[in-house]
Amino acid sequence: MERRLAAILCADIAGYSRMMGADEAGTHASFKAHRSAIYPIILNHGGRIVKNTGDGFLLEFPSIIGAIEAAVAMQTLMAERNEHLPADRAMHFRMGVHMGDVMADEDEVFGDDVNIAVRLETVATPGGIAVSDKARTEAGRRLAVTLVDAGPHRFKNIAEPVNVWTWAPAGSDAQEQVPEDGPHLPGQYRTAIVGVLPFDNLSGGADEYFSDGLTEDLIHALSLQSFYRVLSRNSTFAYKGKNVSTRLIAREIDATYLIQGSVRRAGNKIRVSAELIAPEKGEQLWTGRYDRDMGDLFAMQDEITANLSAAVAQEIYRAEASAPARSPNAELTAWDRFLKGLSHYYHQTKDDCETAIALFKEAIELDPALSIARAYLALIQIQSIQFGWIPSTRELWASSVSLAESSVRLDPRSSFAFSLLAYLHAMQGHYEAAMDAIKRAIELNPYDMGARGVLGICHMVIGDHRKAVDLFSTAVQRGNSDPRYQWAALNAFSHYLLGQYDASLSWSREGLYLNPNHLQCLAVRTAALAQLGRADEAAQAAEALLANHPELTVERHLRNFHWKNPADIAHYRDGLLKAGLPFGKLALVASTSKFAVDS
Repeated sequence: MERRLAAILCADIAGYSRMMGADEAGTHASFKAHRSAIYPIILNHGGRIVKNTGDGFLLEFPSIIGAIEAAVAMQTLMAERNEHLPADRAMHFRMGVHMGDVMADEDEVFGDDVNIAVRLETVATPGGIAVSDKARTEAGRRLAVTLVDAGPHRFKNIAEPVNVWTWAPAGSDAQEQVPEDGPHLPGQYRTAIVGVLPFDNLSGGADEYFSDGLTEDLIHALSLQSFYRVLSRNSTFAYKGKNVSTRLIAREIDATYLIQGSVRRAGNKIRVSAELIAPEKGEQLWTGRYDRDMGDLFAMQDEITANLSAAVAQEIYRAEASAPARSPNAELTAWDRFLKGLSHYYHQTKDDCETAIALFKEAIELDPALSIARAYLALIQIQSIQFGWIPSTRELWASSVSLAESSVRLDPRSSFAFSLLAYLHAMQGHYEAAMDAIKRAIELNPYDMGARGVLGICHMVIGDHRKAVDLFSTAVQRGNSDPRYQWAALNAFSHYLLGQYDASLSWSREGLYLNPNHLQCLAVRTAALAQLGRADEAAQAAEALLANHPELTVERHLRNFHWKNPADIAHYRDGLLKAGLPFGKLALVASTSKFAVDS
């Protein structure tokens, strides 16, 4: 058996099974015609066909330059041929190119490097090419085309990650897939792939523009998230008006989750219905319905897009957190550990948060560049302080700020990372830095309702409580079940500081329903009851607060509040003291039976 250095090109047709199901004979004939057209290109670059498969082929080239140039020439020719065909009959090859040591037996080639080329083809976009870093480095500056760094990828049965570079014809699907202001998280960490199917127009042709526009806006809004990949318009609009099962669509476009919906108009009213599904499992993960007056059409479309993207994004987070590890090996990767930590985080108990903290730290140890793990570790540490689960220390706050700052550096396009940094600055009284960070977060993702809520926090700490309430209310309406943002506690504080104690009580009860031991909700409830003159209830609330947090004093509690307006601090202190909570630690004075305040 001969060993030799070779360049390997693997290709297949995206959506071949769907096309065969629709027209078996016609699809086979078209494929043969395309293969005949590109055959001279293979020969002109010194290549040979090692194997023809049902929907593709495996090629060997003596030169990596020849392999890449042949791939580009073939894809360019295919783009020209597809231009004259209906969308449902166009054939798009995906190609993977790698080079290395192969074993040759008669006309066949074998080995890990052949397997890598096969795996690379699976991550290429329809009409595009995926090239290994090894092949690109070997080609050097002799290439006449520009390749785009797609980051490291892990492949089944391949021990080490492979850094991938991609190419696609101008104006193709691959070029649209990640916008310039899109996510910066490396590709292997955005394991979920989301497809937004064209929303059905149930009101006749006149409203087609609205359903299509809403679909496109939702694709754009979701693509601004770092956590997952979103397929572009070209990938999903090919199924518009087609009676194809969602499971088959998901397999054809490699989507983990699909979003589908409908638009119906009656008079001056419009109804948008949507659902998020996991097609392989046949699960409906979320469903929503939005009824609106037509009014300003663009403003209404923007509002529905914001609502949809906020709701869907957090459900994808939840679904991914509960998904089994996707690592091909028994040993969990940094990403798997992060997702396991995320699944514990969503349970919102003390024990689960301790487990999540440990898993996030392990993920960071395995991959110090995993920005999202740093952001979540910073978040959960501060939330654990606010829940009263761990003591507040300068070291812990400094650690959280450092994690947030490094998360922003590692993923400068993450709205969540900038929102977290703004939140930490606001909590520490760094008002200008907080405003700068949150403005950047909103610029990065105008649809991020969490960022809008954190903007409310920035207004709250500087004393603009009415503006804060407005922003919190908007965030709650569009993303009220996301535990990253404790909207109930924040609303309770804002209403308290406005003197709206009944509303403060309602919000604190809401927070305690979700987390009965929430330190800050217990405390603001106690203060609100005292300010309402409900002395007996305030005393009972104070007793419950101290039963859950026996070390609490007003002095110690207020150390974590850095509101800009001293009157706000005094207002809150007044309510706590009226309820009978101790100001400072009580120490027994030996010479008398009296207690003195330990300041």
